[in-house]
This record gives sequence, C-alpha cells and structure tokens, in this order.
Amino acid sequence: MNRKICAWVLLVVVSFSVGCSTTGSGSGDPDARRKALNANADAALSNLFRQVDGSEQLVNSAKGVLVFPSVLEAGLVFGASSGEGVLRTGRQTVSFHRTTSGSWGLQAGAQSTAVFLLFMTSDALARFQNSEGWSVGADANVTVISVGANAQVTTDTAQQPVIGYVLSNRGLMAGLTLNGTRITRLQL
Repeated sequence: MNRKICAWVLLVVVSFSVGCSTTGSGSGDPDARRKALNANADAALSNLFRQVDGSEQLVNSAKGVLVFPSVLEAGLVFGASSGEGVLRTGRQTVSFHRTTSGSWGLQAGAQSTAVFLLFMTSDALARFQNSEGWSVGADANVTVISVGANAQVTTDTAQQPVIGYVLSNRGLMAGLTLNGTRITRLQL
C-alpha cells in the first residue's frame, strides 16, 4: 500500500514540476515568452549543428522544423515530460507549441533533452499544422536518429516524412522512442 501512495505522490510532484515553464522567463508576458522560446530554439539548433554531423543540411532541407529546446523528463515508475517550443518554416517562427508525454515502467531519475522534429514533406507539415493536437505514433511515425551507426543519415532516412533528433547534454540519445508524445499549439 505504501508503494502506491509513494508512486501517486511522486506522480503529482513530477507533474507539477514538469508543468512549469521551461523557457527561462518567469514572466507571464506573451512577448517575453515568445522571445525566450526563439532564443532558446536558436541555441538548441546551434548545439545540434555543432554535435551532429549532417544535421544542419537535413534541417535546411526540411519543410518545417519543430524545436523543443528543453523537454524536462522525470519519473520513478510513473514518468512525465513537458516542454515548449517553436515551429519554423524557412527559418521563420510560425507558431508555438507544447509537448507532453507520460509513461510507466522501470524508470527513475530526471533529465532535460532538446527535441527536434523535421517535417521533410509539405504533406507531413500540413497535417501537423492543421491538427488540433498531434501525437507521435498516432498521427505520424517519426524516424528517430540516435547514436551509433544510426546517427548517419541514409537515403532511406532522409526520405521519411518526419525525422526526429533527441539531444541530451551528452549528445544524441540511444534506444529512445517518441511514440505517445502529444503536441499542442500554444496561444502566445
């Protein structure tokens, strides 16, 4: 019984802490939030380009790029993640979004990652932009590029409609799936 209570308390604490703003701006001012999200997205993209060979060319060839500079993840059996980001087309920010997910299973700890979703086709980008809420795995499959041999972008990978990168402080992450991640538009 104590394990269930501890798990529920942890879930509430994690949900509360993950729900806090990750933009670095304590201000509720929408203009300040937009500026902070854009600055953080610029820094995250620069970091991706510096750490992952070929990522800049792939981002530049995408029809749209969704950048979540800081997705906070925490859990102990039950986990949650949340972050805010920007959608860019042609290097211009066109909208702001929130990502959330939940999970359960063997897990413990917390981390912050940067998540990048590249819409490689106009159709994939249009489906995302026209959705009320978009879920990885339900609305589209995402080919995640991770460490090791898979970090090399092949011709097959580059032809996928949606490609993702997940970057931790140590570089690309391995063995990761984004399935179940939900993305909704922020009204900023």
